[in-house]
Amino acid sequence: MGRNFFHLHLVSDSTGETLITVARAAAALYSGLSPIEHVYPLVRSERQLDRVISEIENEPGIVLYTMVDQHLAKKLQAACEEQSCPSLSVLEPVHNLFQSYLGVVTTPRAGAQHVLNSDYFRRIDALNFTMVHDDGQMTENLDQADIVLIGISRTSKTPTSIYLANRGIKTANIPLVPRVPLPANVPHLKHPLVVGLVASPERIVQIRQNRMLALNANDKDASYIDRRAVAEEISEARKLFDRHDWPVIDVTRRSIEETAAAIIDLYRSHKAAQEIA
Repeated sequence: MGRNFFHLHLVSDSTGETLITVARAAAALYSGLSPIEHVYPLVRSERQLDRVISEIENEPGIVLYTMVDQHLAKKLQAACEEQSCPSLSVLEPVHNLFQSYLGVVTTPRAGAQHVLNSDYFRRIDALNFTMVHDDGQMTENLDQADIVLIGISRTSKTPTSIYLANRGIKTANIPLVPRVPLPANVPHLKHPLVVGLVASPERIVQIRQNRMLALNANDKDASYIDRRAVAEEISEARKLFDRHDWPVIDVTRRSIEETAAAIIDLYRSHKAAQEIA
């Protein structure tokens, strides 16, 4: 029996690490169900929140958040109620329990659970880089990335990029779109490790169908969910990766964590080879 998918929106005014950990621990308890994660770190302004709310409206699902700014938190909560999306401030019940027992009012600070050391700032820098280089944006300075992920639509490029960024690795990702060439500088990148992501046609079709259902989209572009067309996309992607000798990871049966772990192993070897050279 195939797995069913649901949208899970994780909204944080910090790195989003706490939310990711809690959400995945909860989701793991539901066999046969897999979340399609949408992670929004460093949401600290109304403009940023408006973009998040727009994404939630496009792909309704469960919304978990950690936000110190009560104005932003209430705005998000109201938007979720309007869309009939269940939402929860993940840390609020814990804060209330601590406060009732300790009798001390908290001092709200975004990201206060993280120690402000060099590692923390490295992760914030990586997250900022990753967010502005998501989905083929800002390709002119890709050589500043540590890792560049390339793959067709629905190969988990964005959540994997954010997961890596949370570990201080600057990650860009580029979608492969039929009949659209790669940015000209990608084959000539020297510094970053370039990794190709693939999945089985069945997996891609299933995720794309779920996405279209969530968006109430029609089938104007039937090739997007046609198994033969998807298989051709994957075949062309593999040929591209082979041509440039880029390592390939099949994400079909891998969690985001497993994919990221495999990429980190490749990255360590890549760095070691660069140091020797």
